[in-house]
Order: sequence, then C-alpha cells, then structure tokens
Amino acid sequence: MKTYIITIFGLLLLVSCNSDKKNQEKETVQKQENTIQLSNEQIKNAGLVVGNPEERTVKGILQLQGTVTVPPKSVVSVSIPLGGYIKKTDLMAGMHVRKGQLLAVVEDMQYIQLQQDYLTAKEKFQLAKSEYDRQKELNAKKASSDKLYEQTATEMQTQRIYMSSLAQKLSLLGINVKTLSASNISKTVSIVSPINGVVSKVNVNVGKYIAPTDMLFELMEMSDIVLVMNAFEKDVHLLSVGQTVSAFTNANPSKKFPAKIAYINRSLNDDRAAEVICKVNQYDSALIPGLFINAEAEFENEKAITVPEDAVVRWQGKFFVFALSGNNQYKMAAVEPGTTTDGFRQIKSSAIDKSSKIVIKNAYTLLMTFMNGGDE
Repeated sequence: MKTYIITIFGLLLLVSCNSDKKNQEKETVQKQENTIQLSNEQIKNAGLVVGNPEERTVKGILQLQGTVTVPPKSVVSVSIPLGGYIKKTDLMAGMHVRKGQLLAVVEDMQYIQLQQDYLTAKEKFQLAKSEYDRQKELNAKKASSDKLYEQTATEMQTQRIYMSSLAQKLSLLGINVKTLSASNISKTVSIVSPINGVVSKVNVNVGKYIAPTDMLFELMEMSDIVLVMNAFEKDVHLLSVGQTVSAFTNANPSKKFPAKIAYINRSLNDDRAAEVICKVNQYDSALIPGLFINAEAEFENEKAITVPEDAVVRWQGKFFVFALSGNNQYKMAAVEPGTTTDGFRQIKSSAIDKSSKIVIKNAYTLLMTFMNGGDE
C-alpha cells in the first residue's frame, strides 16, 4: 500500500514539473515573439548597419477619383433652322466625322419658296436702284422733284433690307446666295459637320420630319476632353491651378496620363467635395467620355520621420522596422509607411523617433533570420 501511494505521488510530481516546463517555454516564446538576439558573428555575416531615422520634408500623394468628360464647348447639337424631311443620312453613333463632311440631306417645299423670294427681291432691288440712280441724276438737273427722289431712295433701301434678310435666312440653311440663280434652285439643303469629332447621338432616320427645335445629331470633339476629379474639402488646400497630376484607369493602372489642373470649383457639392478640372497633356483614345478614372497629385508635405527604403520590411501583410534594443537584440516595430522620396520612405510609429536606433541596411536578411528562429 505504501509503495502504491509513493508511485502515485511520483506521477503527480512528474506531471506538475512537465506542466511548469511547458508554461515556462510558452512564456519565453511570447517574450521573444517580436525580438531576436544575434551574436557578433551573426551580425557581421548579415552585414547589418544601424542608424537613426531622419526628419525630412517629403512629398505627399493625394488620391483623386473622377470621370472623363467633354467640356460644353466641345459638344455640338446639330439642328436646322427650318423644318423638313430627312432625305438621306448615313450616320451612326460612334462614327468619326470631319469638319465640312455631309451629315444629312433635308428637303421641303419651303426651301424652294425661300430661294424664289430671294431672287425676286434681288431683281426688285436692282430695278429700284436703277430708278434711284435715274431720279438722282434728274434731281441734280432740277428736272425732278425732291419728293420723288426721296421716294425712290426709300424704295431702294426697303428692297435692300428685304433682300439682305432673305440672304441671311438662306445662309443659315447653308445656301450660298452668291451662286444662287433661277437655274439652280433646289428643294433640298445639306447639313454638314461644324467640327472634327465623333457622333455620340443620332436622333433621326430617313423620311422623318424634323422641326426647327429638334436635335438631329450630337457631335463631340474628343481631342478636348477633360478629367473632372473630386477632392474632399480637407484636401482642397493641397491643390492649385497648374499643378501636375498623373491619371490612370482601373483597367490599366500602369499606364499614366499626365495632366494639369486647369480649374478648381471652390463650391462644394452634396458630398462635401470640390470639382477639380484637369486637362490631359496629350489626347489618348483610351480616355472615353464617362470613363471612371483615378489620379495622383503630388504636394509638399510637412517634415516627417523617414528611413532608407531598405529599412522597411513587409511581413504577413504589415510593415516593420528592426529597432536595436541593446545587447544585440533587435525588436520588430510596426510602422505605417508613407510616400517615398529620393530613396527615403516616410514612416509613422509611436515606438520610433529621431533618436531610435534601427537597422537601415540588410533588414530583409534580419527578417529571414528571424523567421528561421535565429539560425543563419
């Protein structure tokens, strides 16, 4: 019986010792979870260099989002001042057109009447002018009364005004009155493109009657596109007219479109953001109106703590630097990385300041050593 009790006591003591040993090992791992201690030989072989962070003026990057837009002056709605029927058109949305290119042919009886009225008015003006010249000569010889002379002058001016007004109406239809004669009166008028651009809308078809208020086509001059970006009120003061931005699309972030800020709308919208209008340096066909686009604007930031780029390592999706805590011990300190300027990266961390000693060279070698448990 005594032997049995001693055996049980021995087993309990063994379990207790093993448990204390595991707890001690666990505590040791936790204490050294973010710290590694190296020998002088390991430090030498790894080529570690320790230095202090520097306070530098760095450039900040402001992220902007917006869309590609065509300014109002580059969007043309094509219409006709007089109604008529569409006789011919070959346009489809997306087609490119040149300035002066035929867009459509419109016909109507009133075009004939307008040309007839102009030619009639022109003949009457010529007759009134001849009579005026004759009365002027007679009046100079006192062979005609002043009253008759004045009446012929008034009649000539009346016919001139009527003829000129009809000429202006015909010019709105694209009819050249200088070449108009009784032999070339036409029942159709041609509508031509006023710009080089792309057809964005087609609202007519052959045989359709269009009124003077109807828009036939909408054209866009694509080479004059702009980027309308949004900047939140807290960031507007960082932007200025003439500032350079680098734009890119979601589909191809590596392709950059250099642009400059042309205007800043200081009136905030419902989202507490201001519109920033940017003009691209060179038109690219990839910039389609309505396309969502991103942009980065550089600005001079305040002074910040910076370290060489090699000092910052990435592990498990987070960024760290190795701080020397004495006795060849290096502790991983989490940092929030910022912008990179001239080989130095901005960092933010409550554990790092200008007086800290950190690894500024071969930090990734130290990370590999740390991940291997200190074996080199």
